[in-house]
Amino acid sequence: MHISTRQKGLLITAFGVLCIVPDSLFVRVISADPLVNAFWRSLVSGLLIAFWLIIYDRKKSFETIDKMGVKGWIYCAIIASTSPAFVLAVNNTSVANVVFIFAAMPIFTAAFSWFYLNERISFRTGLTMIAVMGGLSIIAYGSKTHQQAHWIGDTFALYIALSYGLAFTILRKMKNMSMVPVVPIAFIGSAILLGFFINPLEAFVENRWFYLCHGIFIALGTSLMTLGPRYISAPEVSLLILLESVLAPVLVWFALDENPGNWALIGGAVVIGALTISNIVAFKKDK
Repeated sequence: MHISTRQKGLLITAFGVLCIVPDSLFVRVISADPLVNAFWRSLVSGLLIAFWLIIYDRKKSFETIDKMGVKGWIYCAIIASTSPAFVLAVNNTSVANVVFIFAAMPIFTAAFSWFYLNERISFRTGLTMIAVMGGLSIIAYGSKTHQQAHWIGDTFALYIALSYGLAFTILRKMKNMSMVPVVPIAFIGSAILLGFFINPLEAFVENRWFYLCHGIFIALGTSLMTLGPRYISAPEVSLLILLESVLAPVLVWFALDENPGNWALIGGAVVIGALTISNIVAFKKDK
């Protein structure tokens, strides 16, 4: 059966998002120090992506690393920092808070694009920013009243959203170059740095199958979500990424009975609702 380029992009991106959905659940169920979990999450996924690139795309990968320059290494450092930050976020606040704050990522991308690329912020984007900030404020307020939510984890989640907003802006600046080869450098580099401060081997025997499965999901999800956007529009990518914000807390709620709390649900609904309406409008304009 023949599929169009757009259908191909939708399938690749959607499957990539679905692979990322269990990420929070893995962090919750693995009984080890958060930084040990971050070490194995980064190392396994980084090695798997590196292995795939060496087998199928070795020449182009080395060319990318040779030519990417300072901006490429800044992107690499940003991605490296997000892996331990994600584990620390999930371990210090509710999963719902983490993914709802992540959902605001497109707004931070728009802000960085305005500052770094001199791209005008449209009236629609401005209204969406106001609504999203209102939703994040509701989530922050709810963290004071919910037992599993805390401002420390919320701060790590906010850092990740800001970091990816800057990282995506750098990617747009370097859109003629595939940055997939940079991802394993970032992940493996992050693991090596963490290795100086922890003993990762103690937890490996007990959790080795969890670490392997977790790494496979992250490697697949990261690679597919990097490839998919080459075939579909930015609004379509944003809408698909919102799936994680909906499905991840539902999965953790179902598996571990972690109730997100009313304030997180209200704030998350404001964030996701505002982004969904904004992206649908943008998608119709693109068509």
